[in-house]
Parts: sequence; C-alpha cells; structure tokens
Amino acid sequence: MSNQDETPEYRLRKELPDEVPATPPADGVAEQPAEPALTGRQRLVQGLWPPRVSRAQLIVALLLFGLGFGLAVQVASNSDSGNALRGARQEDLVRILDELDDRSQRLEDEKQGLEKQQQELENSSDQAEEARKQTVEKEKQLGILAGTVAAQGPGITMTIEDTKGTVEADMLLDAIQELRAAGAEAIQVNGVRVVAGTFLTDSGKSVSVDGNKINTPFRFKVIGNPQDLEPALNIPGGVVQTLEKEQATVTVERSDKIVVDALRAAKQPDYARSSSQ
Repeated sequence: MSNQDETPEYRLRKELPDEVPATPPADGVAEQPAEPALTGRQRLVQGLWPPRVSRAQLIVALLLFGLGFGLAVQVASNSDSGNALRGARQEDLVRILDELDDRSQRLEDEKQGLEKQQQELENSSDQAEEARKQTVEKEKQLGILAGTVAAQGPGITMTIEDTKGTVEADMLLDAIQELRAAGAEAIQVNGVRVVAGTFLTDSGKSVSVDGNKINTPFRFKVIGNPQDLEPALNIPGGVVQTLEKEQATVTVERSDKIVVDALRAAKQPDYARSSSQ
C-alpha cells in the first residue's frame, strides 16, 4: 500500500457511495404541480359564500322584517291623517285647534285639582274628616251635572229670536253640543235643565226639550268660562252664523253671575246599587 492510499482525501472518496443517476418519470407521467396558495380576497369570498345561516340568525331576520313592516304601516297611517287635515277648511282647522287647546287646559286643571285633593288627604291630620268633606263636595258637583242641584257662577246668556219659525231642534242641539265642547258646566233652556240625556224634537213650529214644549225666544243660560263660551259660538261657520242664515237674531251676553235654577228629579235606579253597601 502506498502513501497516497493512506491520505485522508483518498480514504474519504473511497468510503462515499457511487453516484446514483436520477430515475426518469415512469411512462411519461408528469409530476403534478403544487396548488397555488390562495390570496386573502379569495379566502374571504370562500368564507362568505355560500352563506351559512343558523336558526338563530333566521329568527332575528324575521323579527327585524316584522318590525320594519309595522313601522311602515304606522308611517302610512299617519300620512293618511295628515292628508285629511290638509284638505280641511281654514275655519275647521281654527275650530279644531281652539277645541284642542280648551280641552287640554281643562284636563290640566282637572289634573291639578286631583293632585291637590291627594295632597290634602296625605297632609290632613284627620283623613277621615277630610275624606267626608271631599265626598260632600263631590256630591254637589255630581248634582250640578245631573241637574238635581241649582248652580250659579260666571257664564253667558244666549237669546235666539225666531220670528220666521225657521229654527229647528237640530240647530238648538248643535248649540248645546258646542257649548259643552267649550266647557259649559250647567245649561238651562227656557226653564228646562239640560243634562247628559237631554233630547230635542220638533213640535209643530216650536221645539220640545225632553218633552217640554218651548217657544221663541229661546234663551240659553250657561255657566262656564265666558272667554271660552262666547268665541265657541261665534267662530266662522259656527252656531251664530248658522242661525243668522236662517234669518234668526242671536245675541250673546257675558255675565259674572248666571243662575241655573231649573231642577231635574233624581231618578232612583231600578237595579244598580252602590257597591259600598
């Protein structure tokens, strides 16, 4: 053995295996190329489509649809109401606004009265006595409304002169309803007390109130706020103008003291009894 065979390089080449040639692909089959990596946008599209809807999401979608439909119907109904008011006459709109203001004021006054009563009951040292006083006062108020108790206070007197005999029962009924809407608390027509169940009928050339025949001039004695009652009768197209078109003469006078003393007999109910008995 020579010295060259003993060198480290020769030993390393001797120990390495022979080179193996690369094996060609069998039967001409080409290697499959690796699939290209997806971009961020492609992954986002695959995540969103086809949509995957859960049962809870479907229920929420149905509830939102129902809510939207209800809001659309409400908006449509409000639009219809606005169109109806848009077509009203100026006189009708003024009358509607005045009546709304008056009724709002009356409701506010009633609210304040109830709050005052509640405060008195809470602060009274003798709540039983205070309750008794309020009961007596409430009976008087109900008696005025029922026509069983005389009443006095500020108000107006309306006199209708009908020399042509053209005033009919329905015209007087319109006057009563207009006065009630304006806040009248007690009404008397030619000595007949007007209550909730009052009815008017034509009787020949005159008018009957609850079966009591009355003749011209028709005199209304009304208790209430004169500043509300008189304008309600004199609004354009209101009671006074309607009667004047029938050639009747109407005069309205304010007064600080109107006495309504025509009474109605208290009717005893046949079946209803107080629940406190």
